[in-house]
Amino acid sequence: MSQAKVDRYKEEKKNRQQEIKKSKQRKVLARVIGTVVVAAIAVWIGYSGYSVYQSNKGIETVTVNTSGITDYLNGL
Repeated sequence: MSQAKVDRYKEEKKNRQQEIKKSKQRKVLARVIGTVVVAAIAVWIGYSGYSVYQSNKGIETVTVNTSGITDYLNGL
């Protein structure tokens, strides 16, 4: 091996632990970002589905006959 190759190998060996550490950090960061993206997509799909369900559900109206109460109060 030439001296340049030996020097390059020594530099790589010296920085190997730092490179491994950086590589692990990148992997963890990629997993975290991936998880956040997937969670955001799932929440968005759920919210969209719920809003479509609510808009198609319709509004239920209730009518109350209060004539009995009105008559009672007028009789007092």
